[in-house]
Amino acid sequence: MRVRIFVTLKTGVLDPQGKAIHHALESLDFTGVRDVRAGKLIELEVDADISDSDLENMCEKLLANTVIENYAIEKLLDPVEATS
Repeated sequence: MRVRIFVTLKTGVLDPQGKAIHHALESLDFTGVRDVRAGKLIELEVDADISDSDLENMCEKLLANTVIENYAIEKLLDPVEATS
């Protein structure tokens, strides 16, 4: 099974990468962008029987700095599983 972990900075935490992206978009004459927040996407290929608790523990202990970051877990079905 494939799992995606989305890690983003918490509201109120300064995001210099997001600011740099925003500035670059403005310098390329893209208008209408009010703010940019950058994050990261981590994809894992895991056994189908892995528990939600194990995934959360991975995030809490390694994948996200929970002091300044939030995370969201998304499980993806393989196309073979989706048609069964």
